Amino acid sequence: MDKDKLIAVIGVSENPGKFGYKIFTDLLSAGLKVVAVGIRGGIVAGKTVYTSLKDLPNKPDIVLTVVPPECTNKTVDEIISLGIKEVWMQPGSVSQEAVKKAKLAGVKVTDHGCFMVTCGIW
Repeated sequence: MDKDKLIAVIGVSENPGKFGYKIFTDLLSAGLKVVAVGIRGGIVAGKTVYTSLKDLPNKPDIVLTVVPPECTNKTVDEIISLGIKEVWMQPGSVSQEAVKKAKLAGVKVTDHGCFMVTCGIW
């Protein structure tokens, strides 16, 4: 994993029992550049949780989805409209509709395997 790439985690929650929280905080602990997006907003690990990708101060290099598949569909629409070039759909967030739509738009899609395991964080 390139530590200079900005990763946006979609589905960040204030609940430590949720994967969105664990993935976001573990990426921070690993020293990666990461921003949080969650529908409720708020603060997690001292960082602002933005309510959408368009609200982020900087365009991310990679979007990591940790949301239900129907939410991944909406996220891919936003990814395409913002010109983001890579999305990683965590297990449980994969939508075949979103995969097809993203690939047609030229977005690099990873829709198998866990980002955290693949990158050696977990």
